[in-house]
Amino acid sequence: MKDEQLFPLIQKAKEKDQKAQTKLINVFWVDVFSFVMKKVHDENDADEITVNVFSKVLSKLDMYDPHFQFKTWILTIAQNTIIDFWRRKSRENQDPTENLDEVKNHYAKSPEELMISEEEQKKIIKTIESLDANYQDIIKLRFFEEKSIKEIAEELGISVANTKVRVMRAKKVLAELLKNNEFGED
Repeated sequence: MKDEQLFPLIQKAKEKDQKAQTKLINVFWVDVFSFVMKKVHDENDADEITVNVFSKVLSKLDMYDPHFQFKTWILTIAQNTIIDFWRRKSRENQDPTENLDEVKNHYAKSPEELMISEEEQKKIIKTIESLDANYQDIIKLRFFEEKSIKEIAEELGISVANTKVRVMRAKKVLAELLKNNEFGED
């Protein structure tokens, strides 16, 4: 895509035009996914990371400097997201029995804390139920049934690219609602 087509598209995407955002994602999806896939060598991880990259791209569009190549900017975000992924992976792979007693004491929950956790879980479920039916389905399939992007696409009869966009948007809407509910219900 040429710069004279790209810059107006970026501007529309900045203004929260969903069609422009989707087109922007579709234009750069293959480049980002390929870049990520070369680094992580796992399709599911690459899918998840790529969705995260575009979520960051859309939320940080105002920070994009048009003096730089847009693709370079996106791939820089992708590189940083991959680094975060590997850091998280290395923490997950540490010996889980190390400092076990300390961890047990730190995470031991009192009955009051367990009750609060149940209340938080109920709030989250209630918030999910308040979402649009399409977002509810996406969240249920992705996070409760832990299905892959491809499985969700097949089940809902939509494209993989559309599924990725819907997962990203559902996460964003849910996060916003949870953030607002956290402060609004005291």
